[in-house]
Amino acid sequence: MTALAIGTAAATILARIGSGHRRPTRSGATNRTGAPVRRDSLEAGTFEDLFFVLPAKGETDRMLTAARKILDEGRKLQRKARATGEKLSVSERAVAALTAGAVRVYEEICTIARLCAGRVFPSYDHLADATGLSRNTVARAIPVLGRLGLLVKQRRFKRVEVEGDQDAGKPRYRQFSNAYRPMLPKSLIRYLPRCMRPAPPPADAVQREADRQEDQQRMLSQLSCRELARATMSGPMGAALASLGARLDADDAASAAGKTASAITVLNR
Repeated sequence: MTALAIGTAAATILARIGSGHRRPTRSGATNRTGAPVRRDSLEAGTFEDLFFVLPAKGETDRMLTAARKILDEGRKLQRKARATGEKLSVSERAVAALTAGAVRVYEEICTIARLCAGRVFPSYDHLADATGLSRNTVARAIPVLGRLGLLVKQRRFKRVEVEGDQDAGKPRYRQFSNAYRPMLPKSLIRYLPRCMRPAPPPADAVQREADRQEDQQRMLSQLSCRELARATMSGPMGAALASLGARLDADDAASAAGKTASAITVLNR
């Protein structure tokens, strides 16, 4: 029976190869996996209020200026590597990979963030039309900006209304435009000129923060398991951890009481 099943499967595969027949994806989508929605996508309208951030006045201009300076530093790193043969570090390779096209895409995203109160979700076609670049260039620029930390991307999908029996077998979801949030990570500040770097905090402020953290750790170390859970967590997870901590405290108390009783018994002997 097993040999018959294997032979039937092999014959089916060979017949498809010989006829050039390709099995269609179950969803009919263009993705190689056959799925109508790409991996790590979230439904549009369910997370945007927490994802988008309203930029401060002049913040997008500062981020764009910093991106242009980082582009210059990346070109310097490339020239240095070619001249000396020195290998670049991982972070330096990411900086050197930044291109003028990626900065142009970043400029358009920063412009949308400034005009639309931080709500940025353009399609690749819109970015290509606005920047004058090809769609493939835009598609290559987005991962480059993401690896540098200049851009946070979240894939989205939306529901599709299905009407009639003829559409019953089609997917009920389809991919939607991505959501973006421009950023300027601290790891890139060292590539900026001194005039663009933030001023270091005063020494007394640093000392106060160190003292505060030390006092907080000392306070937390003196709490029971239940009190520690309630002090550090909130919501359903905090309640569950507090309940678990109460059980651990009860077990510790019972164990300590048993040891005390055993010690008293030994002394009475």
